[in-house]
Amino acid sequence: MNPNDPSAAFRIRALTKVYATAAGAVRALDGVDLDIAGGELIVLLGPSGSGKSTLLNILGGLDRATSGEVQFDGRDLARATAAQLSQYRRADVGFVFQFFNLMPGLTARENVELITEIAERPMAAVDALALVGLADRVDHFPAQLSGGQQQRVAVARAIAKRPRMLLCDEPTGSLDSASGVQVLEAIVKVSGEVGATTLIVTHNAVVAGIADRVIQFSNGAVTELRDNPVKRAPHELAW
Repeated sequence: MNPNDPSAAFRIRALTKVYATAAGAVRALDGVDLDIAGGELIVLLGPSGSGKSTLLNILGGLDRATSGEVQFDGRDLARATAAQLSQYRRADVGFVFQFFNLMPGLTARENVELITEIAERPMAAVDALALVGLADRVDHFPAQLSGGQQQRVAVARAIAKRPRMLLCDEPTGSLDSASGVQVLEAIVKVSGEVGATTLIVTHNAVVAGIADRVIQFSNGAVTELRDNPVKRAPHELAW
């Protein structure tokens, strides 16, 4: 990808995040420069503490950088107000986290409807659940679903508002291999269906096989950028 491509969804320059701790300052991000094009599926790979989740949280408007620039289609997220970031998260970003964060007293359909009721241009909850292979589970409660099924409900909830960005933080981290593959299949399918630029944070190098590009992190910095000449389908993965 051309780093000066004006169509890039994100333009990130000299991005730094410093946390103050009792032991001194910790640089979670240390001068990151990246361009991310619209529609890419990117895997952010690296060990715990490498900075990949910090970057994801800043791109999702959940955290602020200490310094640097984060442009999203011309909007300066680094200098946005709290209200502007709230609107950005509401309109443009879908989140999938390691832990499903489903409401136990609500059915799968009702958990997805928590998002569709406030979204600007949502799809029907049952349609979102059908996209992730749960058309026959819409009226099941979380306790009646497997861990992989619960995570697929979380994916449906994230994409039901038709986000431009789908940000996934260790989405298979608490799942076995078979369930994790099903979740990755759902993410790949729905990100293509809604045309979302998709970033997946993981420490599992096997997952990198499904990406258009892999970004390797270490000690708060990008250490490698590589394209996947041949992408693997999730069902070809095992760990």
